[in-house]
Amino acid sequence: MFTDISSEMIHSLLPVFLVGTLGASVVLVGVIEGVAEATASISKVFSGWLSDRLGKRKMLAIIGYGLGALTKPVFPLAITPFEVFGARFADRIGKGIRGAPRDALVADITPPEVRGAAYGLRQGLDTVGAFVGPLVAMGLMVLFANDIRSVFAWAVVPGVIAVLLLVVGVEEPRRTTTPGRRPPIIRWSDVRSMGRAYWSVVAVGVMFTMARFSEAFLVLRAQDVGLAVALVPVVMVLMNLVYAAVATPAGSLSDRIDRRIPLAAGLGVLVLADIALAALPSISGVLVGVALWGLHMGLTQGVLAALVADAAPDHLRGTAFGVFNLASGGAMLAASALAGLLWAGFGPSATFIAGAVFAGLAALGLAFALRRRARA
Repeated sequence: MFTDISSEMIHSLLPVFLVGTLGASVVLVGVIEGVAEATASISKVFSGWLSDRLGKRKMLAIIGYGLGALTKPVFPLAITPFEVFGARFADRIGKGIRGAPRDALVADITPPEVRGAAYGLRQGLDTVGAFVGPLVAMGLMVLFANDIRSVFAWAVVPGVIAVLLLVVGVEEPRRTTTPGRRPPIIRWSDVRSMGRAYWSVVAVGVMFTMARFSEAFLVLRAQDVGLAVALVPVVMVLMNLVYAAVATPAGSLSDRIDRRIPLAAGLGVLVLADIALAALPSISGVLVGVALWGLHMGLTQGVLAALVADAAPDHLRGTAFGVFNLASGGAMLAASALAGLLWAGFGPSATFIAGAVFAGLAALGLAFALRRRARA
């Protein structure tokens, strides 16, 4: 939660800072966000594998959260977009290092019958930080008379608190296996052995990510329709407030029904969100689209994590999360770059119309899979 407060204090204002203060283009914003998320996903492959082999998930999480905290002072000192790019790159490496071990640790300590609820709760608590962060940013923007650099400087504080809490307060269960007996390399045979069910989840994750590009474009859309710079963080507040409210109930529901049902519902909601963002060029219209976007996230993200945990072998759980996030990160890079190009070439409506098309295609594919399962 504290890490998300720190990150969202920066991310809720970063697109405006890049474009308005540092002179970056919208295409460059899309590339920076896409590369950042892809970097995190690539890092997760290696950290997930290491956590399986070493049995030290907490240690890797501390390294990852620590690296994220160390990047925060770079943002208020940035002079060009390249410093921001470097800081985002390092921050996302930290996210990648911590992500798969943390997600695998949740599965290690959670009974399978409540796994969906556990991942929904984790996602919900993450998201509490994700809407508190923009609220703090808004307050500081008022306090510092729209001085974005001062807001970024204060983001260092919750990042440091997060690392201290992890070091002092989190206990890792003992592992009964001896991961060190495996050779210190990632073997394709290990990954390939995870089976059809796991690779189907990976394919679903890629479809979802292609339909959902970076949230930076929500912030830019709000500014485009006239929302004041000091109030731009309200976009992330609203999205994450809805996200946090929905994630835990959706995860709990997925423990009782086919997990793909809330996924399909989430894609339908994403189509509506994109349509609202494309067709309602007003502040109220954008806020409706943003709220629907948050609903989509709450219905899907924790459930996807639970599906990965369900399908992955216990001894390869960290690697499984890493590979899943690598595939999703590659799709995020492509989707965000495409969104930036469409925005620059045809305007913001084209970006969200394309998102609606991808979401609709993904929903049709998931509905077909559900129908096949029902017939089996």
